[in-house]
Amino acid sequence: MAETAALMDLSTKYMGLTLPHPLICGAGPLTESVDDARRVEDAGAAAIVLHSLFEEQIEQEAVRERATYFPKSHELPYSPSRYLEHIHHLKQVLHVPVIASLNGTTPGGWLKYSKLIENAGADGLELNFYYIPADPNVTSVEVEQRIVDCALAIKNSIDIPIAVKLSPFYTTPANLIMRLDNIGVHGIVIFNRFYQPDVGPDDLDTMPKVHLSNSSELLLRLRWLAVLSGHVRASLGVTGGVHTGEDAGRALAAGAHAVQMVSVLIEQGREHLTTVKQELERWMAQHGYDSVSQLCGCLSLQHCPDTGAYERANYARVLHSLKRT
Repeated sequence: MAETAALMDLSTKYMGLTLPHPLICGAGPLTESVDDARRVEDAGAAAIVLHSLFEEQIEQEAVRERATYFPKSHELPYSPSRYLEHIHHLKQVLHVPVIASLNGTTPGGWLKYSKLIENAGADGLELNFYYIPADPNVTSVEVEQRIVDCALAIKNSIDIPIAVKLSPFYTTPANLIMRLDNIGVHGIVIFNRFYQPDVGPDDLDTMPKVHLSNSSELLLRLRWLAVLSGHVRASLGVTGGVHTGEDAGRALAAGAHAVQMVSVLIEQGREHLTTVKQELERWMAQHGYDSVSQLCGCLSLQHCPDTGAYERANYARVLHSLKRT
């Protein structure tokens, strides 16, 4: 194994950043303190994505008012000003790239804080568009144009690379991603997990409920990675469902340049990053690949003349593969 690892080239480029391997610690609670972030780096993460700073937090700090349903400031890890301090402190002690995250739906305070995040030393910025358009009068065209407008405004205001993190729930995800690629975003992250509130059986009130991901969630991501690979200039990141080295290998083969992990690191500890990296090396060796660049996109649909027909044929095969019990 040592000889195989020495010959294996796991380096990759993501958002214009050169990484020693494609395994990234995604946005979540694992980097909320400097000590936690150092442990993630020591476990082998090639980069870290910080938890999101919400648009509502920025607005609250600006006007000193709190939205009725939005969490109070003490319920969130950092205020906007402390978020900037956290980035600054991390850049003083870490050697891996630090990618900040902004979560919102309108340009608003994003423009100001994207520049402040850059000034704090962040190596990149992930824009997390988590938006549920509950108003039936809002059209899909309006929703998607808002995303493109926000991304373009922020891209034009800073010099560090930006990635856009999307959910799969758009009319035509490939078209939206192509439009984002056309304005020059540096990365696309697929997909944001859709957290759905539950209803308490006793008080009939909504309550947050989080289910950690598992490898089955990777299938949706693999499909869209394979569709997009080779058709966009932006690098592709995947989040949701990567728990093993084999999961990572499949994502890379479908077209990912980097994979983000959170749930499995919460479940099994940060040290699991080392295990996944070793598993990825063995998986690549078993399949005859000696570099990530060679593996990336090898199973994409780029050379398929009619991807729609391919998808329908695959759908038919799946249905006919069902066995009656």
